[in-house]
Amino acid sequence: GKREGAVLYPTVLVDVTPEMKVVCQEVFAPVISIIPFDDIEDAFRQANDSRLGLQVGLFTANLQLAMRAVHELEFGGVIINDVSTYRADVMPYGGVKDSGIGKEGPRWAVEEMTEERVVVINLS
Repeated sequence: GKREGAVLYPTVLVDVTPEMKVVCQEVFAPVISIIPFDDIEDAFRQANDSRLGLQVGLFTANLQLAMRAVHELEFGGVIINDVSTYRADVMPYGGVKDSGIGKEGPRWAVEEMTEERVVVINLS
């Protein structure tokens, strides 16, 4: 893709392999890697075969397939019919496996910075 200073223009990559950094590491840029698959089981297997799991996007009109993705894909967020970078501050945002530590978002940030305690006082 094209780059101007710190700006990387949207890029579509084909003929990539699972060993390439752009596939096996997190890419925080407007880059998409096109990887063919034989069936949906193969697609889910390829997606889950990673040490990372921030978010995944799946486009489908099939609600049954969407719910299957929610249960089978090993990611912190499963976004149906939108891109994997979708987020809103009111929702927990964070990954599983080696993607991130904890969750972002106001409620989750406050919880992460809070040490809960139980105090019991028996005055009798």
